[in-house]
Amino acid sequence: MIDNKAIFNISYGLFVLVARQGEKDNACIINVAQQVTSDPLQIAICVNKQNLTHDMVLKTLKFNLCPLSEEATMKPFQHFGFQSGKTVDKFAESEVELRTENGLRYLPKYINSVISCVVAKSIDLGTHTLFIARVMEAKVLTDSPSITYAYYQQHIKPKPVAGGQQSVVSKKRWVCEVCGYVYEGDEVPDDFICPWCKHGKADFKLMD
Repeated sequence: MIDNKAIFNISYGLFVLVARQGEKDNACIINVAQQVTSDPLQIAICVNKQNLTHDMVLKTLKFNLCPLSEEATMKPFQHFGFQSGKTVDKFAESEVELRTENGLRYLPKYINSVISCVVAKSIDLGTHTLFIARVMEAKVLTDSPSITYAYYQQHIKPKPVAGGQQSVVSKKRWVCEVCGYVYEGDEVPDDFICPWCKHGKADFKLMD
């Protein structure tokens, strides 16, 4: 079943990309997704090659795309966007286990819809791969709008505490020289992938 309202939810925002290979599920946050054709209904996503989820999509040719909603907190960003899929089971602590018809999981708590796809074509873009995929299933889960970058910065991203002290989740601030995303922490993890431009640790510098 395909609900076109779910396709509308990928017009803008940030998305959880879910893939599965064998018995292992994985996910990451991406920021490039759009509808490219209506008959057949196809969408395109762009994924950094450094992310293990990319490799799973390339090998299995299927994925779920889940737009994050305004109900999201910082938790999915830390969990899906900031952890290495090579050593962490990102669904190990799931409160619920829901799967679409293609067998892939999704977490309904932070998203407004889920779209299941089969890859029809992949295009090598150097550091990234562009996947063009046929939509097999699309359903709306809530009426909550998809988040924008502005909403993320204003309502979700942790703010420094009063009195000039550092945020409780941050001691230093590192800025991505490619897109301006700010990471808060003592050090940028070696396997960190920027959730906006998908570049790695090498493109971050310590802010003054």
